[in-house]
This record gives sequence, C-alpha cells and structure tokens, in this order.
Amino acid sequence: FNVGIDYLCYHHGDEKSYQEACLAIKEKNVDAVLISPNFREETLALTAYLQENKIAYAFVDFNMEEARALTYIGQDSYKSGYIAAKILMRNYQQGQELILFLNNNKDNPAEIQMKRRLEGFMKYISEEHKDIAIHEVILNKNNPEKNNEILSDFFRKHPKATLGAVFNSRVYQVGHYLREKRQNMTGLIGYDLLRNNTELLKSGEVTYLIGQRPGLQGYCGVKTLCDNIVFKKSVEPLKYMPIDILIKENIDFYFEFE
Repeated sequence: FNVGIDYLCYHHGDEKSYQEACLAIKEKNVDAVLISPNFREETLALTAYLQENKIAYAFVDFNMEEARALTYIGQDSYKSGYIAAKILMRNYQQGQELILFLNNNKDNPAEIQMKRRLEGFMKYISEEHKDIAIHEVILNKNNPEKNNEILSDFFRKHPKATLGAVFNSRVYQVGHYLREKRQNMTGLIGYDLLRNNTELLKSGEVTYLIGQRPGLQGYCGVKTLCDNIVFKKSVEPLKYMPIDILIKENIDFYFEFE
C-alpha cells in the first residue's frame, strides 16, 4: 500500500532516551505513530502534540487509557497477572512460601505494566491463598553479581520459599542463578520469550513463561493505523492479545508471528 515505516528506538527504563525519541517524532513529517509507551508524563506530552496536529497514534504492549489512543493492541496486564498466579499455584504444597522477584526500579513510572501484573497476581493470591507467606526480593538488572549475593542470602534464610514470580522479561536472572547453584524451585513463572528465558524453560529452571506475541502486536498496530488513515475504516479501540502459557513440553511448537 506504499506505506513507509521508520523506527525510533529508545532504551527501556531510560527516561532521557525516551524523551529524545518523543522529541524526534516532532521533527518528522508523519501520518501516524505506533507507540510502545514507557514514561507517563513524556507519553502524555507526546500524545498531546499528536492530537494537536491531528496525527493518529496507537499503543502496543501497554495501554495508557488517559492518552486516548486510536487503539490499544496487547495483553490485559491485570488478567495476565491473575492467570500467572493461578498457573503457578497449581504447584503449591502446604507450607511452601512465595517469592515476588521485583526490580530496583519498581517505583519507576516506566514500570506501570509490571505493577498491573502484580495487582492481578495478588488478587488471585488474596482469593485463594491468603495465608501463604510472601517475600519480596529486589534485583538490579545491571548488577548480576550483587543479585547472586542477594539470592544466596535469601534462599539460605528461607528454605521453604520455593514458588516464585517475575513480572518483567528478566526471569533469566533467577534462572541463571538456579542453574549455577544446581538448585530448582517447585515453580517459577516469568514473561516474554527471550532466548535466555526459553533456554531456561527447556532446561527446567523456569517452569512457565507467558508469551505476548510482540511481532503480531506490531503487525496489527500498523495494519490498524493503515485501515484508519488509508482506507478510512473505523477500528476497535481494544485488541487484546492471547495470554499464551508456555512450558518446556510445548515451547518447541510455538511460533511467534514473523
């Protein structure tokens, strides 16, 4: 359809990088923008500019409802957290304790999606396992050596903590530690089919992964914007992606949209 696509990349969690990407859009002559939103205030400033200039925009990966995008394409983060808890707790045995692996930027506005997953997760726990002991372990994405010290100290003090959940794409931080120590948990769940994560799923250190079909999100995002701008079609405001649960027995049969 003679549609050209340019990419503006930013480092996730890096506010300055995200600001630069948002500002760069203003220097381009575009008809539409597909956004993976990160920082709230910067995103609202960007979408205000796009509205003022009558430029269509859509969100993938995470939805900021107050920004009033043409459409959102991605998972329902709250429900994916709820389902993650329901799946993980199938492994629960009386007396086990639960670990919530969080990152050092857990209060960062960029981590809204992670917070929604956590809210959904805790909703299920409060309904079905309200008496279980819960621990929070804070990991730093840029300091693996310190993380190993934190994990060793934690597991030494809490031998019954054998169920764990990671709410971002870095479940490999825990999985690599378990592999190195030749240690296993009864259940460990995380997000995203990164190579590190899928390798640990196959070898057993990670029990479950939740896939989000990012390739399909991007495809549907561009298609929806084209439908609206080029063909003047009305579009649905929400298109939720499936919440795919991957285990080592089915990961080899799962194909991300290319």
